[in-house]
Amino acid sequence: MTAIEQDATRTARILRMPTADDDKYSRGVVGLRTGSADYPGAAVLGVSAAWHTGCGMVRYIGPSRAADMVLARRPETVTAPGRVQAWVIGSGTDAASRDAAETEALRAVLAGREPVVVDAGALDLAPDATAARILTPHAREFARLREALGLAPMGDREAEARQTAHEMGAVVLLKGAVTLVADPDGGLRRIRSGVPWLATAGTGDVLAGAIGAVVAGAVAFGDATPERLADAAAAAAWLHGRAGALASARWGSRGGPIAALDVADHLPRAVAEALASHR
Repeated sequence: MTAIEQDATRTARILRMPTADDDKYSRGVVGLRTGSADYPGAAVLGVSAAWHTGCGMVRYIGPSRAADMVLARRPETVTAPGRVQAWVIGSGTDAASRDAAETEALRAVLAGREPVVVDAGALDLAPDATAARILTPHAREFARLREALGLAPMGDREAEARQTAHEMGAVVLLKGAVTLVADPDGGLRRIRSGVPWLATAGTGDVLAGAIGAVVAGAVAFGDATPERLADAAAAAAWLHGRAGALASARWGSRGGPIAALDVADHLPRAVAEALASHR
């Protein structure tokens, strides 16, 4: 199966311009169970990205310190439990320090009906889950996931992404200079919109929040088939890469240093560019 090169036009197809008939629920509600006492900033980054990618509501469920930081930065965020159309879990957490109560809560999310973006410290729970999932490992996390699944190295990133998605029955987004999104049926999407300046702490938390927002919007407007979830993940990855490029370009033609929150802050412009490309 031929791989798809993700671009602005393909990205725009999964996004939807709000209409006069929309409300916050019809535009998608994403829930984030992210951040920890050690990494509370991950919650701020993911929540900021979700808002700036265009969903109708963001719910944050997490430690009190992280919740306070989220509300200080994004006071429109809802910190009470309630209806969501997609989840983001694991960003800014560590499986080694996770307590039994949090493990149980994450397992409940992963057994639910809503699709789940599984990042960082929740990836160890993904193989036993039944919810529709988008896994977002970087290279080292991907190697650990494949080892847990008993999959041998193949020396081919694209083949490994496809194999892992098939074995997991889930969408796999493998981060890298070229990000790959594989679906369980063998489809593969390549995303090249980013810049090397994106290789900095926290940008993965931004990506997870952006994916959650795009998925919530897609689910609000349709179903959550694996292909649709893969398209949503690829669209969010393109927006994330483009936002990084826009943030870096402020410093000249060769770009310059950026921080993760800079990427989140440039997501609205990336969304606008994508929508403008598809008339």
